Amino acid sequence: MASNLYKQKVLILDFGSQYTQLIARRVREAQVYCEIHPYNLPVTEIKAFSPKGIILSGGPASIYDKDAPMADERLLNLKVPVLGICYGMQFLTHLLGGMVAKATEREYGNAVVFIKDDRDLFHGLEKGAGQIVWMSHGDRIERMPEGFGVLASSKNSPVAAMADRSRKYFGVQFHPEVAHTPEGMKILKNFLFKICNCKPSWTMSSFVRRTIKSLKEEIGKDRVICGLSGGVDSSVTAVLLDRAIGDKLSCIFVDNALLRRGEAQEVMELFQEYYGIDFHLVDASELFLKQLKGVRDPEEKRKIIGREFISVFEQKAKELGETKYLAQGTLYPDVIESVSFKGPSATIKSHHNVGGLPEAMKLKLIEPLRELFKDEVRRVGVELDLPEELVMRQPFPGPGLAVRILGEVTRERLEILRSADLIVLEEIRKAGLYEKVWQSFAVLLPVRTVGVMGDERTYENVIAVRVVDSLDAMTADWSKVPYEVLGRISNRIINSVKGINRVVYDISSKPPSTIEWE
Repeated sequence: MASNLYKQKVLILDFGSQYTQLIARRVREAQVYCEIHPYNLPVTEIKAFSPKGIILSGGPASIYDKDAPMADERLLNLKVPVLGICYGMQFLTHLLGGMVAKATEREYGNAVVFIKDDRDLFHGLEKGAGQIVWMSHGDRIERMPEGFGVLASSKNSPVAAMADRSRKYFGVQFHPEVAHTPEGMKILKNFLFKICNCKPSWTMSSFVRRTIKSLKEEIGKDRVICGLSGGVDSSVTAVLLDRAIGDKLSCIFVDNALLRRGEAQEVMELFQEYYGIDFHLVDASELFLKQLKGVRDPEEKRKIIGREFISVFEQKAKELGETKYLAQGTLYPDVIESVSFKGPSATIKSHHNVGGLPEAMKLKLIEPLRELFKDEVRRVGVELDLPEELVMRQPFPGPGLAVRILGEVTRERLEILRSADLIVLEEIRKAGLYEKVWQSFAVLLPVRTVGVMGDERTYENVIAVRVVDSLDAMTADWSKVPYEVLGRISNRIINSVKGINRVVYDISSKPPSTIEWE
């Protein structure tokens, strides 16, 4: 749950929509703090959260399905404004005695809704005018609950939006959070500011002030070690802690053999020489490679790496003297993806910063960025005056190159991947694309293919190149990298990386794929 420092808070209950994270993004963009929690969050916890408003997300289920997700109906006793989106609207209707039925025609994609009431939720939009929105539903509202009135309708949804103003309950059949609903942000802002009376107080400068104050109070005179990788997340975490507790912070950089070329030296120079932070480089490469020997399952790799990281940190903490806390750069998407709306059984993958940690860990975790999306972390980095090249550095997975080598991780395979990955990054930078795309990297596949080099037949490895566009890694699309750039990458890898005779380009989006291959 959020710190009590945040008085302006909105709660988003997740019923399983692929767009739930987008709702949170839009609310944050309106400078209002929000959190996503599963639909079955107990009403006692909802009450403790003290939301100024509650948003019920969409979801893939029908309200009449046998296992349809149902939130605690007592949330409606809290006298807090509620906005139901798609399934959330149907849940609200069902709960309050209305009727939901199968739509005569499923609406999926662009649709036009006509506004019948331009007050509150649709303030600023022209009454009677058609508005383009994004629909994705097979059910519709057949009869509204008592006390509700129609705000908008479409060809296939007579009740495309509804409201009970006396109780401040609102519902929309479409998705205002997606870019395909051009006026969607205006609708969400109307809910936040006109209906919930929120104030736009969520800024990164306020986050920095609150976080430094909170860290000082929580840590007191105790010692903290920070797991530093050199990425923007752990770097921002380290600088925040340095501002809060100064010389009670020690940063530990673990060379686990899974790093990109030259990474350890670059990070050490930045933090030891530029920031003057107590910095310790631990070479644990042999330990990690020994533990990963013969391991091919990606989830097992993550668990091993997480466990060994903590083992190294705890050993180093003993050497440094009494240490109570371990700090790491866990982000909000890590938290969301590690616990799905249906519970841990449906988890897609455990994140290194969340699911890869052992239960019997001796150090207490400090995660100051746990509430932030990636772009918010970058803005915090700007507030802290971090170098631009660090702030704009592309994300790198916690388990490092281990999850970019499909199959067993060995020194030989790591060297092949490092060489290919370096070429990818060099060519992406030369083309001026590094800061325009979200991530660009190479993946070593566990297959070999026939090729010809000179007059000889070869049977070598395949490299997949992955470049994606995204805002926060919750969704992503493959980047339309110019053919000539891809051509240079392919030619350089095949001609200069021993053991590679084929390069392929990954054109998968998230969902259904993930950004990383493991």
